[in-house]
Amino acid sequence: MSESLSARSSAAGSGDATGSGNTADLGAVSSSGDHHEPGGPAGVVALAKQLSPGRKRAVASWALWDWGTQPYYTVITTFVFTVYITSSAFATEGNLNGPTQALSVATFLGGVVIALVSPVIGETADRTGHTVRSLRWLTWGLALISMALYFVAPSPGYLWLGLGLMVVGTVLGEFASVHYNTLLQRVATPRTIGRVSGFGWGMGYIGGILVLLLILVLFINPPVGLFGITDCPGSLQVVDGAQEWVCDGDYTARKIRAAMILCGIWTLLFTAPLFLIVKDKPQDGAKPARLGVIGSYKSLFRNIAELWRTQRQTSYFLLASALFRDGLAGVFTFGAVIGARSFGFGTTTIIIFGAAASLIAGVVTILVGLIDDRIGPKRVILICLGILVAGALIIFSLHEPVYTLTEGMDGYDAEASRRGQVIFWIFGLMLSGVVGPAQSASRSFLTRVTPEGHAGEVFGLYTMTGRAISFLTPGLFGLLVSLGAAVTGEASTQHWGMLGIAAVLAAGFCVLLPVRAAPRARDLPAEASSGLVSTT
Repeated sequence: MSESLSARSSAAGSGDATGSGNTADLGAVSSSGDHHEPGGPAGVVALAKQLSPGRKRAVASWALWDWGTQPYYTVITTFVFTVYITSSAFATEGNLNGPTQALSVATFLGGVVIALVSPVIGETADRTGHTVRSLRWLTWGLALISMALYFVAPSPGYLWLGLGLMVVGTVLGEFASVHYNTLLQRVATPRTIGRVSGFGWGMGYIGGILVLLLILVLFINPPVGLFGITDCPGSLQVVDGAQEWVCDGDYTARKIRAAMILCGIWTLLFTAPLFLIVKDKPQDGAKPARLGVIGSYKSLFRNIAELWRTQRQTSYFLLASALFRDGLAGVFTFGAVIGARSFGFGTTTIIIFGAAASLIAGVVTILVGLIDDRIGPKRVILICLGILVAGALIIFSLHEPVYTLTEGMDGYDAEASRRGQVIFWIFGLMLSGVVGPAQSASRSFLTRVTPEGHAGEVFGLYTMTGRAISFLTPGLFGLLVSLGAAVTGEASTQHWGMLGIAAVLAAGFCVLLPVRAAPRARDLPAEASSGLVSTT
């Protein structure tokens, strides 16, 4: 590793951060046609003009993995299941904040596991060459966890079952992301890293839109959902001249639970092309020795020390990104919860908001990928973080109480809820439009400065550093929710958690400022930086 890191550091200093002497091993995926300068009208069209037909298939299958796994993040951990698991059905009497606080604890515990294990996962994949194989098993596990959420019934006794499954799914998803991010260096050319990264992230968001709309149409919105799923005894009655299903209340639990099965099937279906097209690179020489748990951590610590000596700026970026990525994760984890609990969004409204947010995020992320290759990922990240901090503070400052502690749920203020929802729609969508570009640019930054053959290890460290401080946003969120209840006397104070999210994002902005920018696309060689083995 020492030689590779030193060579990479030297190349970066001369404006050639990938090593122009690398030869692509693409099999049927030819490198011809990959040497055009950045251009084209926008988005997918511009990216397609940069890539040969074989590489387009590889990039498309790589992006479909993000499309396929997005239900876990869009539906389960953001807009639907987290809202369900933090609803009053899982709360004990007089403690509406209880499920939300339990969610922050579960998120913290999952982060600890990820921080301890993810670097070894990446280092082992680099050493053994089993990146795609490991990604396949982790993806299948994520799909099974998604479907298992069907068994979480709306009762306080099922709260920790639901949160436990979510934690396991999050851990599997993060481990899978280490391997997935590693493949970016193989499917993209040096001059298209920003666009390919943005394309993959944007595809994920757009896939999230379709899943949300399918869930709304097939499960949530109809009086009787897909396969006859319903939630309460009742019948079709004529109301205001139209037939409606009439029951005693707004019961959506069974429909939400059934939608989790759709999420798992979606993941299995759309991630399959990646495993059919992209294969692990054959390993030269003897089979790598098994290091065991202790040996893997010893190897990891040696490599961390080497990274610090030879690529100090990369180390600084890992520290800075740990902060702002934790804040970005908080926006996703707690955003829909805030909308539902503090601004009075119902289940259908949350799903519609999620679809709109995903559409905006997907389009903006793909377009900003073009800007990433032109101005560099650091500038993209700083602009996005500034917008996020400002938007979070505006949402907090313009919030009005919807529930009061003394009156409980009977103290619902419909007029305040309507005003608050307008505010959340405007600024929530604004925040949604910049979270994706910040995440995509962070990935492209690290890909540009990572030595060939060490992407798994470096992205494992990338995940580890993010999770090493992942207690910050959930911890500050839960603390400020409790503080808000004590200060204001409101029954639902999740919007106070926005202050914690904004603080972490602002800290990441400040730490990133002095980090040296990664090379821009025009400063990099046009040829592929590493090999890709395809079955086509």
